[in-house]
Amino acid sequence: MNLILAALLAAQVANLNDIPPDLVVPRIERLAPAAGVRAQVQSHQVYLPSDWQQDRSWPVLVEFPGNGGFKNKLGDVSDGTPDGCVLGYGLSAGKGFIWLTLPFVNQDGSTSTKWWGDVEATKNYCISAVNEVCQKWGGDSKRVVLLGFSRGAIACNYIGLHDDKISSLWCGMFCHSHYDGVRESWGYPGADRVSAMTRLKRLAGRPQWISHEGSATETRKWLESTGLTGDWTFHDLPFPNHSAGWVLRETDSRRLAREWLRALVIR
Repeated sequence: MNLILAALLAAQVANLNDIPPDLVVPRIERLAPAAGVRAQVQSHQVYLPSDWQQDRSWPVLVEFPGNGGFKNKLGDVSDGTPDGCVLGYGLSAGKGFIWLTLPFVNQDGSTSTKWWGDVEATKNYCISAVNEVCQKWGGDSKRVVLLGFSRGAIACNYIGLHDDKISSLWCGMFCHSHYDGVRESWGYPGADRVSAMTRLKRLAGRPQWISHEGSATETRKWLESTGLTGDWTFHDLPFPNHSAGWVLRETDSRRLAREWLRALVIR
């Protein structure tokens, strides 16, 4: 841990944004996917790791963004687009993993910055993009991990376990800040716990990392109440920020998350 971070934590800093990042997410390029390039492809982006080689297979990180139009007094923001995703890059540091950032899609093909757009369109777009990454750039279809922050964390189950076809894509999931079924008050179709339970059963014991700013206790209690057993790793993030930016900073939380991810893809 660097000296600046150690001093800030010792002083019980309450804002994650006061900790300098040690990673900067690559800018989006209008180029063909290549090693170390975050390339715009249709409405999503494909990042091939800096150590990418054509003749190898690579684990794939597939990430959904949070809702757009969000900002708070701590300086946290979310624009609701794939452009703002950071989890995959922070967890991989740009090496060893293909990183795919996806939109939520409306029926007309446009993207939705709040909630789901059209669930079927979003699901089909996701399946197509994952298949393309595996077929064209060496993604390993047996090592595809779904990631999400906030809306994207809920989407891990809400979209990623929508039916048997899409749920079969994932070897595990990484959910930061919120979780499908915990709050029925979101108001979208299928937000109720009965529907969430139907989706959750499709997880079928695959590992999930579940973290939340402050405490993940609310999600833990919901999952315990279901009577289901799962391979769930809960982590309480020691910051109040509603943000995925902690993966861009040298913290114990990021170290633990990376260890979890490495263990998942080498199974």
